[in-house]
Amino acid sequence: MTTPDSVTAGLLVIGDEILSGRTKDVNIGATADFCTDLGIDLKEVRVVSDETDDIVDAINALRARYTYVFTTGGIGPTHDDITADAVARAFGVALPINAQARAMLEARWKETSTVVNEARLRMARIPEGADLIVNSVSAAPGFRIGNVHVMAGVPIIMRAMLEALAPTLKGGKKVLSVTIKTAVGEGTVGGPLGLLQQEFPDVKMGSYPQMGNALGRPTTELVLRSSDPVRLEEAAVKVRAMVDEAHRNAGVTAPEQ
Repeated sequence: MTTPDSVTAGLLVIGDEILSGRTKDVNIGATADFCTDLGIDLKEVRVVSDETDDIVDAINALRARYTYVFTTGGIGPTHDDITADAVARAFGVALPINAQARAMLEARWKETSTVVNEARLRMARIPEGADLIVNSVSAAPGFRIGNVHVMAGVPIIMRAMLEALAPTLKGGKKVLSVTIKTAVGEGTVGGPLGLLQQEFPDVKMGSYPQMGNALGRPTTELVLRSSDPVRLEEAAVKVRAMVDEAHRNAGVTAPEQ
């Protein structure tokens, strides 16, 4: 749930290779973990193809809605790496070769005896007014403009960029969670859980059915989340009481928590 003091984020995953299934995305999970650690509420994830108009539309929609926007993919040296172009268009700015980015890249290329060419210099194109995001892995930087943070799609590089970003981001209240395991199916607890959700609108309650467990029957995990530890515990007490009653009515033993 979003409150007036919430810090929110949207993630835009860019790349035909993700949508085709050729590349399996792992950056969504990494970004979710990163946001949770900082108390940032990741509210939305979009995946778009390598189409400039689609990227521009998604960036403009997300940056208007959330505190932060993170993007992954499309800032490499090839013709289909068009994220920088799309971000520049979204902000209505030019996309020149950035002197600092070029110097960072050329220093790395000198170390590795890499030939400087037009394709590689594409990675030094940075929208005017943007700040660089340091890439400790391969030197090619990401960048930040407004509330949009543009990062590589390669997971190890993307995670390094997230770490570089962390000190620059404002976190919100840490979201705490309580997991309550039940020995009954989701349909058994769904009704009373819905009533408790109405009683505690400031505590997010999720229901997650579990299959293939040691009990040999459907079970359910209930996850409660809130940034207010007092309200979280109040809700957890009532949910546990509801679950205990469901177990008694079903004649089953509560699973080990």
